[in-house]
Amino acid sequence: MQTSFRLVFTKYEYFILSIVISISLFFTLSIISEYIFLEPYLVFSVYTETAFNFLLVLILSILAGIVVSMNIFRVKLAKKSKSVGASLTGTIIGASAGVCSCGPIGFSVITTFGTAGSIATAFLTNYEIPLRLISIGILIIMLITTMRAIPAECKIN
Repeated sequence: MQTSFRLVFTKYEYFILSIVISISLFFTLSIISEYIFLEPYLVFSVYTETAFNFLLVLILSILAGIVVSMNIFRVKLAKKSKSVGASLTGTIIGASAGVCSCGPIGFSVITTFGTAGSIATAFLTNYEIPLRLISIGILIIMLITTMRAIPAECKIN
């Protein structure tokens, strides 16, 4: 499994791709979760009460960057395979489940969808940490699956 990780990230473009995905997802989730404020000037704020949730956002963004870049490598080498599609689906589900914090977006959902929006916002707010833990678990499973599948499906010399 270590050989597949080394094979993917010794290539410069996949290493840069994982960093770009991780940083963009981290900033997006940090803005949505209200750790980064853009107005009136750029402010970064993490309180002791929200430190664990911030750590989950950081882990989620790093894992998503690694898994997505490894799956792109796998798709380019394996051409067409049914398991590649399942792996990409799991990666998308894992990464999107981590974007469950509402913050200021919740208010627009409530006004747009009424009662259903307020129920969805309350659910996502109450179960934000368990949903992020589940999404991290999904991404870890996808990482292990991808690391095992690269040597099996691709011809590694």
